[in-house]
Amino acid sequence: MTTQLQLLPKASPPHRFPSNGLTTVELCAGGGGQALGYHQAGFSHAALVELNPHACNTLRLNQPEWNVIEEDLAAFDGRPFRGVDLITAGLPCPPFSVAGKQLGKNDERNLFPEAIRLVDEIRPRAVMIENVRGILDAVFEDYRQFVGTELGKLGYESAWRLMNASDFGVPQLRPRVVFVAVQRHLREHFVWPAPLPEPPDPVGKVLLDLMESKGWKGAKAWAKQANEIAPTIVGGSHKHGGPDLGPTRARKAWASLGVDGSCIADEPPDDGFCGMPRLTVRMVARLQGFPDDWLFSGRKTQAYRQVGNAFPPPVARAVADSLYRCLKHANSVKAVG
Repeated sequence: MTTQLQLLPKASPPHRFPSNGLTTVELCAGGGGQALGYHQAGFSHAALVELNPHACNTLRLNQPEWNVIEEDLAAFDGRPFRGVDLITAGLPCPPFSVAGKQLGKNDERNLFPEAIRLVDEIRPRAVMIENVRGILDAVFEDYRQFVGTELGKLGYESAWRLMNASDFGVPQLRPRVVFVAVQRHLREHFVWPAPLPEPPDPVGKVLLDLMESKGWKGAKAWAKQANEIAPTIVGGSHKHGGPDLGPTRARKAWASLGVDGSCIADEPPDDGFCGMPRLTVRMVARLQGFPDDWLFSGRKTQAYRQVGNAFPPPVARAVADSLYRCLKHANSVKAVG
C-alpha cells in the first residue's frame, strides 16, 4: 500500500471538465449506485476510478460518456483532476465490517490513506465517503479521529452520520455510514438530508410484477406474505461470497418474507412453480433502488456482487442533493460578494 509521502510521477495534462454544473471524481465506483445518485442530483463525473473489470464494464454499458478509469486506486494520480468540486468514494468495507475480522487500518484493503492522499492532490471543496456501520464501533474511534484530523490539516470540517436506506425510500434496512467533509468556509452551508415522511413499500409490493412476469400463479399470495421491507442485502467481497442473500440469520429473515435466500435465481418463477421463490439479480437491484434499465455486466455472481455491495442510489441522491445545495449556495454567495 502506498502512503501519503510517496513521490508520484510527473502529472499528466489536466482532464477537461464539463463546463456546466458541479464536478466529481469518484473512487471505488463499483457498479454505479453512488455515481448514479450523484448524476441524478446534477453532478458531472470528471472520472470514476474502479479496479474490478466487470464493474467498469457496467459503468461503461450504462453511461458510455463517463470517463471510467480501470485502475488500482494506489496507482491513480489525482493531480490532473485538481479543481473538481467533490470527491466521492465507496471504499472497501471488509476492514470495518462485523462480518469480517475488523482489522481496520491493518487490513490491506483499507483505502482511507489513499483517499486522503487524493484529497490532498485534488483539493476538492467537499468529500463524501460511504462505508459499513461497523466503522462507528468503539474499536475504530481512534481511526475515525485520525481521518478527521488528517483532513482537518488540509482545511476541512468533517462528520460521520449513520443513515438508514429505508429512511430514503429504499425497501430494506441497510444502515450505512456516510462521512462528509467540506472546506471550513462551507460548513454552515451543508445540512444533512432529512428522512422521508413515509416508509418505503414492502417487498411484496415492490417485486410483485417481477415475481409474476413468468406466469407464477402464487405471486399475489406471496406478495401478501412479504409485507415488510427487506433485511440488509449483502454482496460479499470480491474474493469471497457467492450469489446468496447472506449467512444463516439473514436467510431466516428472508424466509419470514417467503423468500429462499440460499441462492440467486436466473429467472423469476414460472407458472408451475411451487415453494419459496428465490430473487433474481434484477429483483435485488430494485430492492437496492436501482432503476430497471440499469444493466450489470458479468455472470450472475459478478453481477450480484456489484448489486449487493452498492450504495443505494436514492440514499446517494439524498446526500448529493445536500452537497449540491451547499456548493451552489456557496457559489452564489461568492458571485454576489
